[in-house]
Amino acid sequence: MEHQFCEIDPIKAAEAVMDGFKVMTMDEASTLGDIFITVTGCNRVIHKEHYMKMKDGAILCNAGHFDVEISVPELEKMACEKRVQRKNIMGYKMEDGRWINLLAEGRLVNLAAGDGHPAEIMDMSFALQALSAQYVLSNYMDLGNRVVDVPEEIDKRVALMKLKSWGITIDQLTYEQKKYLESWC
Repeated sequence: MEHQFCEIDPIKAAEAVMDGFKVMTMDEASTLGDIFITVTGCNRVIHKEHYMKMKDGAILCNAGHFDVEISVPELEKMACEKRVQRKNIMGYKMEDGRWINLLAEGRLVNLAAGDGHPAEIMDMSFALQALSAQYVLSNYMDLGNRVVDVPEEIDKRVALMKLKSWGITIDQLTYEQKKYLESWC
């Protein structure tokens, strides 16, 4: 299966091409794709003009942000029939007989259609939250009133704890390697 991407950022598009992916406009992709996943945070990424070109059985889902990336009102308006195909999948029949399938009503698919988060994800999320709260509590005087990124040390600590729980060890840089890498900064 060939993976195709639609991208508005020329740098990201060039990186995708250099990684071996095919980059095209959404207008071009709408005639080729079987599965469309939006991850943009922008509105009307997939809309009426695209629905008119999609293959029978196309699947749409949003993994980006809010429920505006896929224009569901336009899809609803174009459909001559609508029916639940299975849990969290709504089918929209177009006038020409094609079906377009929408997952999770166009909402964030991982939240709206999931049956909960696996414990392996939740434990890392809760660990990050707890250690970040501890960091803020210990450093609030120096942080000021602003949004603060999770410090890299906390991310690494949680990742290392998770790896350890899986029985996985990783290499560590030697003093000589660290010194060499720091000489380039």
